[in-house]
Amino acid sequence: MRAALLDRPAPVARRNGFAAHVHDAGAGAVGIPGCCRYDGGNPDRDEAGLLRYYVLDAASVWAALSLDVKAGERVLDLCAAPGGKALILIESLRAAGELVANDRSPTRAQRLRRVLDDYLPPAVRARVTVTQRDGRRWGVSRPGSCDAVLLDAPCSSERHVVAAPAELAKWSPGRVARLVQDQYALLTSALLAVRPGGRVLYCTCALAPAENDGVIERLLERGRHRAEPRPVELPVGAPTRYGWQMLPHRDGCGPLYLCRLQKLP
Repeated sequence: MRAALLDRPAPVARRNGFAAHVHDAGAGAVGIPGCCRYDGGNPDRDEAGLLRYYVLDAASVWAALSLDVKAGERVLDLCAAPGGKALILIESLRAAGELVANDRSPTRAQRLRRVLDDYLPPAVRARVTVTQRDGRRWGVSRPGSCDAVLLDAPCSSERHVVAAPAELAKWSPGRVARLVQDQYALLTSALLAVRPGGRVLYCTCALAPAENDGVIERLLERGRHRAEPRPVELPVGAPTRYGWQMLPHRDGCGPLYLCRLQKLP
């Protein structure tokens, strides 16, 4: 696992569905909708100035697709920066629907705006609102306002910890415990924000079980927010107790954990 974390799996190039004359941008198909192999170059622009593809980990593509966004829905990406998953969500909405892309960090929110401006035509960009709210309080202020929420929660991100001595020096079990508190608060906020019958996709790039199935188990045991895990089956990865996980040494992408929840009436 450590070797796989240090030897980062090759990302994929996901075609921008809004750009004209999209070319393959790589060496061939990779079995992921809208994606091809990344050739290491920089994305070029079409005649309208839109970048033709976005480079990201394959696991992130599968995660965004797992929310199963439908045309016309109102969708919230609660921790949206840098924006790769947000682009997939707005494409899934097709010609109707709205996306709110939130990130409370001013720096990350500014990066998110640049990505959206680079990839979306003006008419589509107008249907995406970027906000800088504290995601832990979103659901209280706007309850039941969304059909679906993507929560890519801040996490331990062991890949970065292992690869960077300075980050490894900061790591401690207490840090995981603090992150779990924030992850739980974000998840309950997401469930408050979604309408009854709506969907929340919780995901992290953490390996620590406490940040993955542990957060879902806490939610279900407390019972304050009525929700049920819904099955997710992807071509890569394997099921966990409540969700699904993709690991680099086994699946060639990730690490990424996800759990899809449906809010009950």
